[in-house]
Amino acid sequence: MTDEELIARILYRDGSLLIVDKPAGIPVHAGFGGGETLDQHFPALQFGLPNPPQLGHRLDKDTSGCLALGRHRRAIRELGEIFAGQKAQKTYLAVVLGSLPEDEGRVDAPLAKVTHEKRSWWMKVDPTGQPSVTDYRVIARGDRLTVVDLMPRTGRTHQLRVHMAHLGCPIVGDGVYGGDAARAVDRNLHLHARELELPYYRKKPPVIARAPVPPHMLRLLGRLGAVDADGALVHLPPVATDGIAS
Repeated sequence: MTDEELIARILYRDGSLLIVDKPAGIPVHAGFGGGETLDQHFPALQFGLPNPPQLGHRLDKDTSGCLALGRHRRAIRELGEIFAGQKAQKTYLAVVLGSLPEDEGRVDAPLAKVTHEKRSWWMKVDPTGQPSVTDYRVIARGDRLTVVDLMPRTGRTHQLRVHMAHLGCPIVGDGVYGGDAARAVDRNLHLHARELELPYYRKKPPVIARAPVPPHMLRLLGRLGAVDADGALVHLPPVATDGIAS
């Protein structure tokens, strides 16, 4: 990725906030694997301010879509408080393997981290883990696949991926929690942060950003009738803003 390409992916910008459309396949910050990271390009997003923006939250390496950045120290702190307080409304688009039992529902399954010397770490459903809640809403159904909106009500690591696998419907491309069956459909993770709503300004409406469907998801979404010829989502129900799926 070039600086210019990241600038072109800006979805929202003001004096305090930036929301960018993160591409899949690039980590937001440095990890154990090394290589390119998104935050290496943040100096290109200063736009006259003395320091580069910083992350307000995280997205996994292979997840695409809305990512919020704070442009100064106060904004970074306040974004952290919004996400830690679960005040941000996040909606993810996903294609999952199998058929969910209901058109909408809630997964209430605590999560805990598991470490292993040969496999590093992963997350699992554990009654003694941290409370973890995800609402889901079906957008389209096929013979073997389902398109869903996922609304996390908590912010645990890998929450959406584990919760969908817990229902027996792992996200396409998720080899960690879905195994070979999920990767056999497509090796790219089909999880996209399509909308982010931030109640940042006290006397203004929430800041809302929407990220277009990424190219790597269009083939399956088109096959399932979830996007039109231009790649725009169709038959999309309104996003709930009261913390409960409508």
